[in-house]
Amino acid sequence: MIKTIRGTFFALLLICTAVLTGILYWNHTLPNSFFVNNGDALVVGDTLSTNSNAIPAVNTGVGDSYTTTVKFLGLFPVKAVSVTVVEERVVTLGGMPFGVKLYTEGVMVVSLSSVDSRLGTVNPARNAGLKVGDQILSINNETVYTNEQVADIVKSSAGKPLTLRIKRNGVQSEIRFSAVRSISENVYKAGIWVRDSSAGIGTVTFYDPKNNVIAGLGHAVCDVDTGDIIPISSGEIVPARIFGINKSQAGSPGELRGGFSGGSYGPLLKNRASGVYARCNTPVVGQSVKLMLKQDVTVGAAQMYTTIDGSTPQWYDIRITQVRHHDQNATRNMVIEITDQKLLEKTGGILQGMSGSPIVQNGKLVGAITHVLVNDPTRGYAIFAENMLETAQSAAKQQLKEVS
Repeated sequence: MIKTIRGTFFALLLICTAVLTGILYWNHTLPNSFFVNNGDALVVGDTLSTNSNAIPAVNTGVGDSYTTTVKFLGLFPVKAVSVTVVEERVVTLGGMPFGVKLYTEGVMVVSLSSVDSRLGTVNPARNAGLKVGDQILSINNETVYTNEQVADIVKSSAGKPLTLRIKRNGVQSEIRFSAVRSISENVYKAGIWVRDSSAGIGTVTFYDPKNNVIAGLGHAVCDVDTGDIIPISSGEIVPARIFGINKSQAGSPGELRGGFSGGSYGPLLKNRASGVYARCNTPVVGQSVKLMLKQDVTVGAAQMYTTIDGSTPQWYDIRITQVRHHDQNATRNMVIEITDQKLLEKTGGILQGMSGSPIVQNGKLVGAITHVLVNDPTRGYAIFAENMLETAQSAAKQQLKEVS
């Protein structure tokens, strides 16, 4: 009898622990807000449900919002979330390669090195407080745009004080120092290495005809030296063509080899954590597809639409192995696995340059490839398409404000 009671107690304790763990996990990771298509109810995953799993009794339409309680196993309250009703979004599917050209706001400091002066090795810029990742906007009130311009100003300063207007974490300030003469090169140097532009190849995710914005990459273009998102002053997205493959293998991700093919999709609007976005010069023609909201994405079979030769995308089978309903990392909302044997034979898995390749599940756009797992290139991360569309709409609204 005692063993039975003890066994029942421990069983109940395990159940309570499991329920509490589930509640705490979802309370921490679940977003505070969701979108639902007009006429639909909010349903999140297999273990979560709303308090009624039905549309609220009040009349709701596009643009309306309401609050509902999400429950674990349909019984235990997790948290209250905000729900906004939207019209079902339709976009034009991408999958084709593109090139991106970015020009920084000012120039970005990517390295600081010592100068061999007559007083020994020194770095006047670092000593004055300049840091890697800072943007130099002007020197002695002269706006700077290029590496060469910065070098010329420093060389011609002849040791006189230089006043740098910089931006760090969005805040502007001034730094003042004097360059020193290098003994070995016999020129004045500040010990600064800067970058004024960047370029690369990725994959278009979608074109939003409502806002005339093209979206791609699924993650930001970052500086190769600092790892920081490159702050842009201008740039453009251009068509590209793939002409070769370096296959992926464990420990060494491969890449698509390609080049710009001429023309332009349009000027760059944003370089953000969720991707790059440009205004289109002309509408992009292609397959229209409905967008799936994040709570409707499920573990299971899906397809990736991408280009590994030329400029025409093809369909390849994949599997979504994890869906992460949280906001902690904007570009790692899903884990996917390549299951298409033909693609694996040709590429070895996910390649650099495939970032932005659209993922379709049950006929709807659910997201885009963002990263490859270095030790297993058959697997990688993906972003929700909903997150990218939000940024595309934000870019369009910001542009309208600037024009007006």
